Amino acid sequence: MQARYRYRLEPDEVQRGMLARTFGCARVVFNDAIRCREGAYRLGVNLSPAEVQRQVITEAKARDERAWLSEVASVALVQSVRDAHRAFSNFFASVRGKRRGRKIGRPRFKSRKDNRQSFRLTRNGFSLRPNGRLYLAKVGEVRVRWSRALPSEPSSVTILREPDGGYYASFVVEVERTPLPPVDREAGVDLGITRLATIADTTARRLEVPNPKHLSRKLRKLARLEREKARRVKGSANRAKTRHRVAVQHGKVARARRDHHHKQALILVRENQAVHVEDLNIAGMVGNHRLARAILDVGWAQFVRLLEEKAERHGRTVHKVSRWLPSSKTCSSCGHVLASIPLEIREWSCPGCGAVHDRDYNAALNILAAGQAERLNAGGAPVSPSSREVQGDEAGSNPNAA
Repeated sequence: MQARYRYRLEPDEVQRGMLARTFGCARVVFNDAIRCREGAYRLGVNLSPAEVQRQVITEAKARDERAWLSEVASVALVQSVRDAHRAFSNFFASVRGKRRGRKIGRPRFKSRKDNRQSFRLTRNGFSLRPNGRLYLAKVGEVRVRWSRALPSEPSSVTILREPDGGYYASFVVEVERTPLPPVDREAGVDLGITRLATIADTTARRLEVPNPKHLSRKLRKLARLEREKARRVKGSANRAKTRHRVAVQHGKVARARRDHHHKQALILVRENQAVHVEDLNIAGMVGNHRLARAILDVGWAQFVRLLEEKAERHGRTVHKVSRWLPSSKTCSSCGHVLASIPLEIREWSCPGCGAVHDRDYNAALNILAAGQAERLNAGGAPVSPSSREVQGDEAGSNPNAA
């Protein structure tokens, strides 16, 4: 299976300038590819990816207004054209109903004002040097903070500049599956806001994963910095400095949240043969919910994604039960279903059997029971997650690019 290994880069001043130039050229080529495809569509012409690449790279370099494209690595430009083609393919597949998940819109132009920039290189655009440095075409040997060894030879690398000014290299590598010893335990997980997860397993244990509320702890400082930024003149150097300070704080929040999710997901996968979670419509909840910021702060989607990735690597199963399951208002003892239960009620008594339930733990028990029932109804068919494309924060990452 494929995974991403990410490392911090430390380019010098000259290399930072060359990286900025490559970011800009890749962005311009991506926008030109979208513009070319849309123009051909309006004329009723079907262009192949090779034809688009010829027009926006090969022919563009011969023109004075795009001659500077020759100053950067051509492999980064080619991958940018492939990203645009893939964006259109995903859009058309979504329109035809052939793509799973929510509908996606047409590809949009990239802006030079975006504080997060990236480009991708395949095997012929980078190499790992014996001195521990990363060689990038037309950039040179860049120093890397190797926090851990790569498990195999990388097939591609995405170079990123984050809003806080940090540079990163994200490698796509093949990792071996390492199945864990089988255990006779399954768990039902109810995701929440007060607690990240409430867990009920087949040994009648009740576990609670805390929600550190990383963003909430930074809100006061972020609010002060945002007020400071609002007082700065747009386009000024002082406004850019304050924007950078805001980005640094958001980066700390994201890294702390991701670290917490990684650790808790791995504990769940190690201790349980199967983990059952709700298939929540998180985008819908965030779009029209008074708790939208709290939901985004807890990071349910990232936690479930990491849970699935670790389960696939270690031979475990993550099973999603229906989002329409009334897990919170169903009595786990007798099956009585309440008409409704407001969010502020955290504990309730069943009018059928009189059992007193903690709302989240009761939901976890119901999720566990529903997940086990669906596994039995599968008739022995495997329900483990299928192999997926490697996930990452990079826009347009393509691990299969040669």
